[in-house]
Amino acid sequence: MLGFAGQVSLTQAQELSPEHVALARKYVDLTDRAAIYEVSLVSTAVETMNTLVRQNPGVLEPVNTAIEKVLDTYKGNKGQLMDQFARVYALNFSMEELQQIVAFYESPVGLKLSASNTAINGSLQRVMSVFEVNLKQEFFAKVRAELKANGITL
Repeated sequence: MLGFAGQVSLTQAQELSPEHVALARKYVDLTDRAAIYEVSLVSTAVETMNTLVRQNPGVLEPVNTAIEKVLDTYKGNKGQLMDQFARVYALNFSMEELQQIVAFYESPVGLKLSASNTAINGSLQRVMSVFEVNLKQEFFAKVRAELKANGITL
C-alpha cells in the first residue's frame, strides 16, 4: 500500500474540523479532471513494464499479468491521496474561502475551467517548451556577446 504517513505528520501540526476537510475534499473532487491518481498508476505500471521487459524481453506476458494483479491492489485507494490533498487545502484556506472556491467551481464558469484545465495545461506546457528553447539559445548568444565585448571569445 502507498504510505501517506509522512504527509499525515505534516498536516497534524494543525487540527482541522471534519467539516473543513470535507469542504476541501469537495474542491479536490471538483477539480480532479486529470485523474492524477489513475494517471500516476498507469505511468508507474508502464515504467515498471519497460524496465523489466528491457532487462528480459522473454517475460513480457508474465510481467503484464503481474502488473495487472498489482494494479488491482491499488483500486479503491484513491481516496487516501485525495484526503491528503484536501487536508493541504484545508490548512491553507479558511472555511469561508473554501466555500467561495467550491461555489465558483460548481458554477458554469468554474465547471468549464475545471473541464478545460487539462487541455489548457498541455497547451501551456508546449508554449513553455518553445519559450525555454528560444530563451536558452538567445541567452547563450547574449552571454557570448557580452564576453566578446570584454575581449573573451568562446
